[in-house]
Amino acid sequence: MPTNVQRREQAKRKLERQLVRRAERAKRRRVMAVVATAVAVVVVAGGVYFLATGDFGGDADDAAASASSTPPAQDDAATSIPTELHPAVKRPTPLPAQVACEYPAGSEPASKEAKAPAAGQVSAEGTVGATLSTSIGDLKLTLDRALAPCTVNSFVSLAEQGYFNETSCHRLVTSGIQVLQCGDPSGLGSGGPGYSFKDEVFPELSYGRGVLAMANSGPDTNGSQFFIVYGDGKNLEPKYTVFGTVDEAGLKLVDEVAKAGTDSGQGDGKPKKAVDIKTATVVK
Repeated sequence: MPTNVQRREQAKRKLERQLVRRAERAKRRRVMAVVATAVAVVVVAGGVYFLATGDFGGDADDAAASASSTPPAQDDAATSIPTELHPAVKRPTPLPAQVACEYPAGSEPASKEAKAPAAGQVSAEGTVGATLSTSIGDLKLTLDRALAPCTVNSFVSLAEQGYFNETSCHRLVTSGIQVLQCGDPSGLGSGGPGYSFKDEVFPELSYGRGVLAMANSGPDTNGSQFFIVYGDGKNLEPKYTVFGTVDEAGLKLVDEVAKAGTDSGQGDGKPKKAVDIKTATVVK
């Protein structure tokens, strides 16, 4: 039979073991709490990242940043493309017959030699036809001065200067939104014509299949990059100038590019099926 001293020693050792186990459990709880907090931070950061970059950018630093970040994985969006054209975009309040446009020098040099349009009054009436002759076929555009006269004036000027000739559409997005982005001679997603101009947007703007709009890197940073919405565009905020539409035959050609996906297999990247613009011509 154990003596009182032995019993006290056993109780002491038992208490010590219990204290050690409690300390280990407490340590594990602290570690788990730290891990959980870290996971929550990552999730929140991921949400913030999506809000910052899941939207559609274009002509400058944010495009370069998006290119250097890991894009979302490509999903079924490439093969589930809406076929219904987006309703015609119209201004709730028409513009006057002419508006004043300015094209100040941008913060970055031109990716390809180009002359900015002259500042002054331009027409805000009627449409202009344009054709992008590309490696996948002709994409016929209708440019709407009533929606974005300064944008149409710039696009026509660049097309007539041959700025878009021998360039490639550098970005395809199939996840979240469905767009093909073009207009950067550098092909890096950060190039422009060396000048900028203001947004021509309004709160009622919406995007969908067939819409032609300007990419940008923030308010009033429009340059030469534009995007074609071939499918879903409902997640885009009304901060990208809509200046025309793409014909149905052209959209079907873009559909095939989207179905081929990106060269990285991700939902945002360089199109696997190249879209090289040979010439851009305008019919006034």
